[in-house]
Amino acid sequence: MSRDFTAIDVQKIRVEKLMKNPDKPIDIPMRREDKKFAEPPDFVRNIMGSSAGAGSGEFHVYRHLRRKEYARLRHIDTQAKQEKLDEDFKQRIDDNKRLAEEKTAKKRAKRQKRKQKLRSKKSKTEKSEESKNSDIDESDEQEEEEAVVGN
Repeated sequence: MSRDFTAIDVQKIRVEKLMKNPDKPIDIPMRREDKKFAEPPDFVRNIMGSSAGAGSGEFHVYRHLRRKEYARLRHIDTQAKQEKLDEDFKQRIDDNKRLAEEKTAKKRAKRQKRKQKLRSKKSKTEKSEESKNSDIDESDEQEEEEAVVGN
């Protein structure tokens, strides 16, 4: 009675095993480094002279070296393209952040200006109300004084 485990079952078993002992350290593999290509040789040995004919073995060596060099050049090109794409992406992100910050600053300034206007308007109305109240109070006091003096 053998049971075929699905990917979900295998994952479940691994998680359960992991959770049995949570104090046990886990080995998390590091991300694989990019493939390192050997530098092209500065000095190539065993180059046939012009008078000697290249044998069939030499052709395979030449083909292998050529394939290796093409792979290295292709890797350099793809790496340069990737760096260019990354640079463009970072530039776009920076531009978007800068634009958003400028927009936010502009709206913030507008909002603060509006609040300042409201505050100044409020303070003016309060001052005018206070002056009206003080005028009314003064006139009431004068009337009371006149009434007292008139008696």
